[in-house]
Amino acid sequence: MKLYYDKKSKDPTYFIQMGFRNGKKTTTKNVKRIGKHSELLKISSDPLAYAKEQVRKYNEEYKKGKADMDIKLDFSEKLTAANYIASKSTLVNIGYFILQKIYHDLKIADFFKQIQTDSKVTFSCNDINRFFTFARILDPKSKWGTFDKLDTYFEQPSFEYQHILRFMDILEDNYDRYLEHLYLNSENIAVRNTSVCYFDCTNYYFETEEEDEDFVDEVTGEIIKGFRKYGPSKQHQPSPLVQMGLFMDGNGIPISMCINPGSDNEQKSAIPLEKKITKMFKGKPFIYCADAGLGSLDIRQYNSFVRRAFIVTQSVKKLSKPLKDAMFNDFGYRLLSDDSPVTIFHMKEFDRFNKENLSLYNDVAYKVIDASKAVDVGLYEEKTFKNGTSKNVKSKAALKQRIIVTFSRKMMEYQRSIRNRQIERAKDIIKHNAVEDVKKGPHDVTRFIRKISVGKSGEKASDCYELDKAAIEREEKYDGYYAVATNLEDSAKSILEINSRRYKIEDCFRVLKTNFRARPIYHRNKERIIAHFMICYTALLIYRLLEYKLDQYGKHFTTENILETLKNMNVANMNDMCYMATYTASKVCTALNGIYVLGLDKKYYKPKELNKIIKKISK
Repeated sequence: MKLYYDKKSKDPTYFIQMGFRNGKKTTTKNVKRIGKHSELLKISSDPLAYAKEQVRKYNEEYKKGKADMDIKLDFSEKLTAANYIASKSTLVNIGYFILQKIYHDLKIADFFKQIQTDSKVTFSCNDINRFFTFARILDPKSKWGTFDKLDTYFEQPSFEYQHILRFMDILEDNYDRYLEHLYLNSENIAVRNTSVCYFDCTNYYFETEEEDEDFVDEVTGEIIKGFRKYGPSKQHQPSPLVQMGLFMDGNGIPISMCINPGSDNEQKSAIPLEKKITKMFKGKPFIYCADAGLGSLDIRQYNSFVRRAFIVTQSVKKLSKPLKDAMFNDFGYRLLSDDSPVTIFHMKEFDRFNKENLSLYNDVAYKVIDASKAVDVGLYEEKTFKNGTSKNVKSKAALKQRIIVTFSRKMMEYQRSIRNRQIERAKDIIKHNAVEDVKKGPHDVTRFIRKISVGKSGEKASDCYELDKAAIEREEKYDGYYAVATNLEDSAKSILEINSRRYKIEDCFRVLKTNFRARPIYHRNKERIIAHFMICYTALLIYRLLEYKLDQYGKHFTTENILETLKNMNVANMNDMCYMATYTASKVCTALNGIYVLGLDKKYYKPKELNKIIKKISK
């Protein structure tokens, strides 16, 4: 800051003048009136020296973060003319500074710098990836929608829309390298608990009614399968799908992912991706944990070698007859809490309303059943028969596994309460003769309705419906039972505890689909579809690392609270002199500033201060 006055004037007015640099824009403003020369003569015999002393004091106060500024407001001043169709907000977000710190620690800028070293690309791949990742967290939109909102971020990045599409092609070209880079550098931020790796799959739909056709490569003659394909959808979405497979570590942080056509069997995606993460782990042993749909015999067999292991849920209804007999046999059950003997009969019959039985009501009974079986290992051995002849036959090896069966009184009552409501609905459907109007499925209420044909001899039979009590009884006997298959020799309690954390991977999918709006997808080019999910995956990784930091700090907040805080951390430009926070203090804001010490919990910010912060966490 300096002294400004009109040197040609006989009675000049002295001002404190300040230079402001806001991005690429530089301006100077008179921020404080000291007084006229004639006025200052009443205070000092040397007004000029007095004014210079006031400037010196002002500079000292400004360095301490305090300043008294004169702001001139003209309430008749009109808005600057613009060609916008709709008016835009002038607020800019600084909440992404928190995300930028994690992005910087992942060294993603170094990754793109290496890629662009020998490239003719003239735009910054890192800037596009950076802001499209932040936008996926803070304000998820289409690529064009995000491009149109780039001016809502403090840095106000500048690149062309065609650069975004070209960047997505470059990103997909480096698919495996990029995902490996993210995993390896995430270890700089969080301790990766890869002793257990959770795997699951989900589908994403497109806003189109036509799937991609298969085509033949003109050079190799290979049949290339279309990417957007019809397949099974939990939402019964009648649209083409793509499938995402995701590996997550024990802390709920993503490890890697894969994208496949929606018509592919999800079980076939597990082993190829697992081979990639095994390479990333450099042979480090881990436990594969997944639900029953991703626990096929091949997957269990693959995870029975090279110091790997598996824990997968097992459908009790699909157990073999000997295993079902063992499960329903009341002998051998123990309480999970203290390993004391218990019977299922007692678990079903005790008085749950007696306060003394509360701990038992919340407890679980378990039994361990050996379920080892012979499997084909893909090798051959010479076998000699009784008549002296010999023949090469497939070798068999034992797949060692145990089935841990559990029974919960609380779960039994929950499942029965749901079924009772379904039975009442089935009765209502029969009463109104509306069976044919109900959508058929494996879990809908029509499974409790039986069709019977009634008619006299020689006459055309008429169809009628009744409640299928036998089907209800068959289903009811499995209430409360749950099973997990594993080849580990650990205690049942530790194995069940590992399996109980599978919910975190479902939460990853919920965040992607609900908070980050990863669907529907508007791209049709395979490379850009994959690049879209790579950006979504980066956003998920950064968000999970942020949650991990909060947990380490001793604070836990919901996804909605964290994202709302970051979205609301906007500042208003006060005539380029300073920025004023338009957000309130909160527990989330306090915790984030406690972790990253970026000083984003103030009411006012100097432009130079914010520029310094973003420069520090970006270099």
